[in-house]
Amino acid sequence: MSGAARAEPVTLERWGSFHVGGREVVISGQPVREVTFTPGGVPAKVDPNGTYLMGGMYAQYMIPANPRGRFPLLMWHGGGLTGVTWETTPDGREGWQHFFLRRGWPVYTSDAVERGRAGWGMLPEQTGGTAVVLPLDNPWERFRIGDGPGSFARGSTNPGVQFPTDPESYRNFIRQNVPRFTTTDALTLEAYLALLDRVGPSVVMVHSQAGQFGWRAAQERPEKVRALVLVEPAAVGDPAKVAALKDIPVLMLYGDYIATDARWPTIRANGLRFAEAVRAAGGTVDWVDLPERGISGNSHMIMMDRNSDQVAGLIQDWLAAKGLWR
Repeated sequence: MSGAARAEPVTLERWGSFHVGGREVVISGQPVREVTFTPGGVPAKVDPNGTYLMGGMYAQYMIPANPRGRFPLLMWHGGGLTGVTWETTPDGREGWQHFFLRRGWPVYTSDAVERGRAGWGMLPEQTGGTAVVLPLDNPWERFRIGDGPGSFARGSTNPGVQFPTDPESYRNFIRQNVPRFTTTDALTLEAYLALLDRVGPSVVMVHSQAGQFGWRAAQERPEKVRALVLVEPAAVGDPAKVAALKDIPVLMLYGDYIATDARWPTIRANGLRFAEAVRAAGGTVDWVDLPERGISGNSHMIMMDRNSDQVAGLIQDWLAAKGLWR
């Protein structure tokens, strides 16, 4: 926090938030309930049958007074997370939201469908499934912080890992975790498309689960995605629509410890195979394995690792080289 306190103030032209997207869904056949909303209050009858608006999302924007980014930068989070992914790190440093804002980018962070400050629907009548909630050990072991199964109980990490692993920082990260669904992808993509339609041409930066939404949003709105930055994307786009990406510069980033992980060699191989298909269709895709660039120790949560500013600098240089920053 002391480093953030010493940083120069940021001057904003405006700062605000909005909700966007969603569809109407009709629910019927549910019993009427009697609910006491506050202790000692008067019970009220609640009829859950009717028309609902579900599938909306939340976005917060910060517009610098003297923008240098040629387009807004939209930051889309991964599974079980919210826009907080980009706002701060578990050990209290400024996140990538601030890094890119300080370099003159208009920055939009968002909470996707059913996350954070986005609206929620009935469970499971509207979502089609139940939420996945993670215990303490799961992110430690699955996000390549720890050195494999059982590492949380052992208190062991991957050698030289950059993620802040002291107990308080890790618990700060766990406090950010929220329920996620595996059944709301179509709603989430619709909401991101609505966000693009509202904001207009933008640079889109995504992480993990949002990889599929970044690829597919660019395929559905190629005129509105001026560049796509994928930070360890966990999924790919539509193979039948790779030609739609031919005019969109793409950067893919992967961290450390992938070769020894049970899942990530396959996930990475799938991503690079899709990238090759985009290249074959005339597109431009650059991918970076951070250890090959001499940047080591990165977990799946690259934007939260202690060397996060170094990686953000690499992205900033790439965006500038593509003519997207002045």
